[in-house]
Amino acid sequence: MKRRRFLKAGGLSVVALAATALSTGASRAAVNQPSLRYLRPPGALPEEDFLNRCIHCGQCGEACPNRCINYFELENGLASIDTPYIIPREKACILCMKCGDVCPTGAIQKVEYELEDILDKVDMGRAVVDKQLCLSWQGKSCGVCYRACKLPDVAIRVGYMEQPHVLENCIGCGLCERSCIQIPQAIKILPRKSA
Repeated sequence: MKRRRFLKAGGLSVVALAATALSTGASRAAVNQPSLRYLRPPGALPEEDFLNRCIHCGQCGEACPNRCINYFELENGLASIDTPYIIPREKACILCMKCGDVCPTGAIQKVEYELEDILDKVDMGRAVVDKQLCLSWQGKSCGVCYRACKLPDVAIRVGYMEQPHVLENCIGCGLCERSCIQIPQAIKILPRKSA
């Protein structure tokens, strides 16, 4: 009898936990805000297609030489469990494109290390500069974000006093955010919209 009660209580706990996670995920979906600001790896399909194709194998993270790919637990809802993500302030993507080379399902598409293919297939997000925080916009030449960018003068350019100007071709790798010396950072990547 004790065993039956124990199993029943355990089952109810699992159901309650799942219901809580589902309702939290549903409420986040209702306002269209994830629990944290994150990026998908370069070459990732739009969110719904990505979630449908990702088989949670972890090969993308194993192939990443920069070790910037993490995996969701419950913090982003049940649909995202064990899917890869990047937090650029912690560790940004260096655009090596190895994650797409090893993805067995095409959730992360292969991207050739050529400018045209990168601009065509990589859309992780877009950098935004807070001029109130940026040293260069406050009259103190910096330019660290520009020098960190893998696509200088394509994704970002600098003007007077090395003031950063984000261009339309920014793919959102996060190297500028990671390198920003301001706290809080003056440049952030806003993830692409879920489609």
